[in-house]
Amino acid sequence: MSSLYELTIADVFKGLREKKFSSREVTTACLSRIEEADPLIHSYLSVFRDSALEQAARADEKISEGGSLSPLLGVPLAMKDNILIAGSVTTASSKILEQYVAPYDATVIQKLKAEGAVILGKTNMDEFAMGSSTENSAFGATRNPHDAERVPGGSSGGSAAAVAAHECIASLGSDTGGSIRQPASFCGVVGLKPTYGRVSRHGLMAMASSLDQIGPITKTVADSKILFEAIAGSDPLDSTTSNEAGTPEKNLKGLRIGIPKEYFGEGLDSRVGDSVHRALEKLVVSGATLVDISLPHSDYALATYYIIMAAEVSANLARFDGIRYGYSTERDSMQKDSSLLSMYTQSRAGGFGREVKRRIMLGTYTLSSGYYDAYYAKAQKVRRLIQNDFKDAFSRVDVIAGPTSPILPFRFGERTRDPLSMYKADIYTVAINLSGIPALSVPCGTAEEKNSKGLSVKLPVGLQLIGPWFSEHTLFCVSEAVERNLQNHE
Repeated sequence: MSSLYELTIADVFKGLREKKFSSREVTTACLSRIEEADPLIHSYLSVFRDSALEQAARADEKISEGGSLSPLLGVPLAMKDNILIAGSVTTASSKILEQYVAPYDATVIQKLKAEGAVILGKTNMDEFAMGSSTENSAFGATRNPHDAERVPGGSSGGSAAAVAAHECIASLGSDTGGSIRQPASFCGVVGLKPTYGRVSRHGLMAMASSLDQIGPITKTVADSKILFEAIAGSDPLDSTTSNEAGTPEKNLKGLRIGIPKEYFGEGLDSRVGDSVHRALEKLVVSGATLVDISLPHSDYALATYYIIMAAEVSANLARFDGIRYGYSTERDSMQKDSSLLSMYTQSRAGGFGREVKRRIMLGTYTLSSGYYDAYYAKAQKVRRLIQNDFKDAFSRVDVIAGPTSPILPFRFGERTRDPLSMYKADIYTVAINLSGIPALSVPCGTAEEKNSKGLSVKLPVGLQLIGPWFSEHTLFCVSEAVERNLQNHE
């Protein structure tokens, strides 16, 4: 029998309903697993041991009363540390917010608490969600559970690693340009970036407001569906949310899957490509049809994303000035004639990490007088062209498929010296955020690599499935078929 911490959401729900174990037992098992595994993995920045056990006890009381039960009642979950939980330190992995205590719950947290979920703690991430490796955290990097010498991806690396290492049953992350899907791919778990506006961003620390979206990271596609349905829906506190119910699920038989030529060209690791192609061939056997398509503006997606994202970062992070809250340069360490501007600049210089500073400066530059039209305004026009590419493609196909990442999980330090090579890890994911459409990364195989000791390690490969706006349930259907095929192959 599997250890309790290895169970899925669906497993826990079934076991609790049948009184095979209690929520306290599952929660205790997860907490013990954190104590065992996290000194190496470093998925968590904070663990709410006492409150988690209290939440589990309340869940057990509700279960004993009988009646209708939520599928998340008593299920231990982890939260990325840019999602506010009232009364908890919420840092976004930045020194500038090291002591910041959230005054209220994010809407997704309110919804999960209403469902009776148990919140175990806050997970590590790239500072302010800026990165693709979780190496940019001010509090130390997270390691990949499949090979501790490699990164877990980012920026939701802590959330993905916690799920992969069974330090929680499932987790929430945020995705601005691939920050759920890419670490899900690297860690061999399921990651969903919902349609923009499908999940409230109220209480999510903003990175780039037109791109950010909260989503689930889970062990199975079925769990992703459960967690997504719990957090989705409109919210009066987020004017970008939608009441759209979503398109109905489509059957795999006769489903048209678009294969963009731009996602299988230069820069793609052949082992990643082979795993993806094998997964697609099995979908054909199950009744799907592969259709060659083109997304002609894909080559411009990365540049467009880094202009728009950085501009929004520059605006959103202007609030962190060290005056009202957060890290502040000690007044007695400053010169007596220091100005307010000096305090402001010194606090931000000392509080922000290198990557955050880089993006703030890039964004401020592109928004500055004389450069706005040449960069930001032009990038918004290209963004529309990228959206139109997807619209055209979805007039001919039901979903689009390709690799989540062009590369396998890389070793620590391998890409930090060259920011551009790091940014290229998101080359297949950023266009989805620019277009606001949903996408899901599902494990589709593994590739062998050698670690520093010369031993073989199996590294996960993710297949990215992309759908039209509000088509999450079709993505679940196709992803479940990929999951079944992989399990049968194993």
